Amino acid sequence: MNRAWLIRLALWALLCLFVTRPETFAGLLQPLANRNAPMIYSQAPLWQLTAAHLALTVAATLLATIVAVAAAIFVTRPAGREFLPLSRSLCNVGQTFPPVAVLALAVPVLGFGSAPTFVALFLYGLLPIFENTVAGLTTIPAPVQEAARSVGMTGYQRLIKVELPLAAPLILAGIRVSTVIALGTATIGSTVAARTLGEVIIAGLITSNLAYVVQGAALVGMLAILIFDLLTLAERAVGRRPMPVMGATVAANPS
Repeated sequence: MNRAWLIRLALWALLCLFVTRPETFAGLLQPLANRNAPMIYSQAPLWQLTAAHLALTVAATLLATIVAVAAAIFVTRPAGREFLPLSRSLCNVGQTFPPVAVLALAVPVLGFGSAPTFVALFLYGLLPIFENTVAGLTTIPAPVQEAARSVGMTGYQRLIKVELPLAAPLILAGIRVSTVIALGTATIGSTVAARTLGEVIIAGLITSNLAYVVQGAALVGMLAILIFDLLTLAERAVGRRPMPVMGATVAANPS
């Protein structure tokens, strides 16, 4: 086992210990807490907040992936090319409006809780996935497309068996960016009563307890690093995977 894998395993072990036995780190956090202030956040178990934070992030990113990939497929077909500027503008909405503004607009309609945060994360995650999927589907080498047509593949078959597999590394790169953005942005959901790790950070800011702030920020940071690393490994694995086309072998990453 090489050093990189040992570091990954060590970080995962540290994360698991942090969320299940946070009192283990009380000594490290003691200098950051005010006199007689608690060092470990205890209003809710950290593992529950972490699970809720991850569930909200994964759900929003999954829906953003489905919508963005479907829209990108549509605008890269002959019948939908004229809708590319409109689709790009719609996907830009989440990046144009700050998540706080989206929350402020969504709360009167959806109420407090996870729903407004879900909407904000969904809108914020559309653009990276959409743009990367469009790029992946429009940069497939022409000879590969012609080879697929020459063996009698229909448009649907080319999409499923050739285009999407070749575009997969770029699509995964967009999903990776969207997921990491969502992980960090989800913390603000606690301002509208969503169950996220932002609850720990906000509690620390309200009580001037730096130990709480560090706990929440450290957990979000570790999650972002580890999930970014996992998705990068998946992206590389897909990029190295050969795809047979008419008896020939084509790299999954056309570049």
